[in-house]
Amino acid sequence: MPITCITRRSRWGIFTLASLTALFALGSQAGEVAPPAPTEPQLQVDAEAAGKRYVKDGVVIDFEWLPPAGSRSEALMEGQVAEVRFRITEEATGAPVRGITPGAWMDMGQVIEGQPGAEQKSCKDKIALYLGGAVGIRPMLDLNSYYIVVMNREPTISIVDPLVSMAGQTSTLAMIRLKASGSDWSRSADERRLFISMPEAGQIAVVDTEDFKLVGEVAAGKQPTRVALQPDGHYLWVGNNADSAEESGVSVIDAETLKPVKHIATGLGHHEITFSDDSRHAFVSNRESGTVTVIDVQTLEVVKQVATGPVPISIAWSTLARTLYVSDGKAGTISVLGGDDFELRRHIALAPGLGPLRFSQDGRFALVVNPAEDRVVVLDPATDKVLHSIEVKGKPFQVTFSRAFAYVRPLASEQVTLINLLSLGEGKDPIVQRFAAGAGAPQLAGDLPLADSIATSTTEAAGFIVNPADNTTYFYMEGMNAPSSNYKVYGASARAVTVVDRSLKEIEPGVYAAKVKIPVAGKYDVAFLLETPRLLHCFAAQAKPNPLIKHEVAALGVEYLRTVRSVPVREPTPFRFRLVTPSTGLPRTDLKDVRVLFFRLPGKDRTEVAAQEVGDGIYQAMLPFPRPGAYYVYVGVRSENVGYNDLPYFSIQATRKPAASSVKPAGDEQG
Repeated sequence: MPITCITRRSRWGIFTLASLTALFALGSQAGEVAPPAPTEPQLQVDAEAAGKRYVKDGVVIDFEWLPPAGSRSEALMEGQVAEVRFRITEEATGAPVRGITPGAWMDMGQVIEGQPGAEQKSCKDKIALYLGGAVGIRPMLDLNSYYIVVMNREPTISIVDPLVSMAGQTSTLAMIRLKASGSDWSRSADERRLFISMPEAGQIAVVDTEDFKLVGEVAAGKQPTRVALQPDGHYLWVGNNADSAEESGVSVIDAETLKPVKHIATGLGHHEITFSDDSRHAFVSNRESGTVTVIDVQTLEVVKQVATGPVPISIAWSTLARTLYVSDGKAGTISVLGGDDFELRRHIALAPGLGPLRFSQDGRFALVVNPAEDRVVVLDPATDKVLHSIEVKGKPFQVTFSRAFAYVRPLASEQVTLINLLSLGEGKDPIVQRFAAGAGAPQLAGDLPLADSIATSTTEAAGFIVNPADNTTYFYMEGMNAPSSNYKVYGASARAVTVVDRSLKEIEPGVYAAKVKIPVAGKYDVAFLLETPRLLHCFAAQAKPNPLIKHEVAALGVEYLRTVRSVPVREPTPFRFRLVTPSTGLPRTDLKDVRVLFFRLPGKDRTEVAAQEVGDGIYQAMLPFPRPGAYYVYVGVRSENVGYNDLPYFSIQATRKPAASSVKPAGDEQG
């Protein structure tokens, strides 16, 4: 039984406007879409969905909504971090369905009782909207999403949503201001925190990636530069590039409490940091001292100092060989430290000018760049032999890995080199390809931070490349000849990039899960989608109010008065709605700046018009729908600080064949 599903890649162009409109039509064939309630859009969920199990075409999907670990209550509350799980098995055998990436979204919903097998037209409508990628029609929680985080030369970082286009110009979701410019960063294991070093401020900035807000600043010694989180996530380690021996070394910070724990003097010069995979030992290079410091993580005491060469420029831990590799820029050697006492086992002679050394994700290969020689050397950690020496012109200075490729970034060229990892090995000829990421070399932008200018997606075969020379982040889908799209952040100078992943992951065979922070109390629709076989279903979930959270009362509520959802194209259509005070239900009158925004799926023909009061809190706008298709209508009132995303939307289908009743005012429609 073949099973495929919607992938991240689909959101970059496989789903065309025609397919989205067809999917929308799936939800409209059985009849008109019911209007949303003032605060919760209605969604139809059948009786089987309420049972958390869906069976169709030989596939069984079990849905779970789990409270946080250690919670004393089985009920979920707003503000908690919950785990959403889908267990996918074959109906005939019970075998887990592995290696897929299902689509899933969560949004507020009202469970409508219905007969088993009833058409879930509202759920299908929503999935069509989510796939459209237009501003204003995103779900409350997207379990497929990722965000691009860009470090700027200015003391800011920009958050880019690659799935949304703002008026066709930028996809910037947020910009976070820092106390000083960033140099390096590291993500927490659950990707809910981002730690950014600020050398000029002597601090680490802590960003909450749930809300993309700055939540803390932690003292981190003098000139905090390199940042690394140990594998178990307990301590954050920060390299201090101070001039004095007492202040030069590493600062250790508790990653959970954000409290400084200890400063450890290790030696002079710039410090690179890595760890054994069991988090028992930390290794710190000291560039000017020519040494590597071995630290016991449990006691935070120095175990030993090892002289590795005149300029240890990069260090990396081999998980497979359980050894430490140190590249020396001046001597042109790779030092190998192994055994329980981390003795210097051997020097691998290469050529002076070595730079960063990195291991592939599976640990099978080590790649070290040599910008002075325009070379990338490939090592086998099992034998410590040189497998390949690959020419990469333009001073290669960074290496980043996806599962299938090594991305090599030159300093003096706009070309990015891709090395196929499957083509590496003794007796093989490496397969190398190149593509241009922009038109200028990175070195034209001047000073660059330590953080990488390339980041790869954890859920698809793709990479994001910042070109600081043209202030643009390029999206590259592996296998293509050139980047397929790009994102420009206005008002800032992009320098480095990382990815915050929010997507479902296979945590055990056939079980796909993601952790989400529940934004508000209420009933949720959990929309689930597989592409082949086509399985589209909405499960139901409930979150209770949290007594510890204080809520702000909404300024306005909206009640849409239209009941007919089909309207003719090119004819101004009266669109009426009532604005009320949510706490009292009383109508809001005399509002002079009520605006209506409407656009056609998936975000085209965006138009804003003014609405006029016609009596008793009822407002009307004339909406000319220029082309056939599905439209979404939003209401906003600037004087009440109510934006278009603060109130529920309303959906309308514009057709070439007008319905006689569709042009009547709402009062006439309702008799």
